[in-house]
Amino acid sequence: MLQVTPTGPYDKSRHARLPLTLDELLADLRECFLAGADGVHLHVRDEAGAETLEPARVNLVAARVRELAGELSLPVEIGLTTGAWICPDLTDRLAMIREWEGVDCATVNLSEDRFEQVMQTLLDAGVGIDVGLWAPRELKLLVASGYLPAAQRVSIELDPGEPYFLQGTPREVADRVNAALDDAGSRCPRLTHGMNVWTWPLVEDAFRRGHDTRVGFEDSVLLPDGRTAGSNAGLVRAALSLQKEISAPVSKNE
Repeated sequence: MLQVTPTGPYDKSRHARLPLTLDELLADLRECFLAGADGVHLHVRDEAGAETLEPARVNLVAARVRELAGELSLPVEIGLTTGAWICPDLTDRLAMIREWEGVDCATVNLSEDRFEQVMQTLLDAGVGIDVGLWAPRELKLLVASGYLPAAQRVSIELDPGEPYFLQGTPREVADRVNAALDDAGSRCPRLTHGMNVWTWPLVEDAFRRGHDTRVGFEDSVLLPDGRTAGSNAGLVRAALSLQKEISAPVSKNE
């Protein structure tokens, strides 16, 4: 799967074409799906453009995205975030998640307090758990929680900056995380991606490993050559071009 992350928690100061309204989002996703994306990680926005987990808005956005995918005759996975910063009160957050409809999976960050309760609530609501694993050290928390076997996917999300200031190259850190997941007996799909300067090295790493991956303004607004992308769809096309380069057979001189 190539997932697109059109906004993250950002606004148009990150990129002029970052889609905040529902109409902007649907137009943006149409381009991305036609370019080849087959999954989306949404940070749903309310009418004012603020992030929200409120069920009525989530369900509306999910339904409209599903309708768009149907119009294009494309199977698309719809994923959300459960980020605690959006609704810091855990009781309120869990109550909202229980009412979600049309959502295939949602990311749960192991760095957030009481992530186990969020995971259980997703399972109760029929929403898949997409584990947000930011560093090798977090795997101990995941294994101890008992929820690793219930995960729909583990998203290996690596950034050399905060909160962990990871040491080593992107490939080296990805090697450590994958080895730790293997040792823990994890067999569910993995999505590898990076943030900022680690974005494209880890997209390439994901393709080489046969993992899912993602691109979009949430991770980086830059193309592999360092130029600013014109759109999220431009990032999708760049990722698929990179995949073709990696998978192309090496010619041999006679």
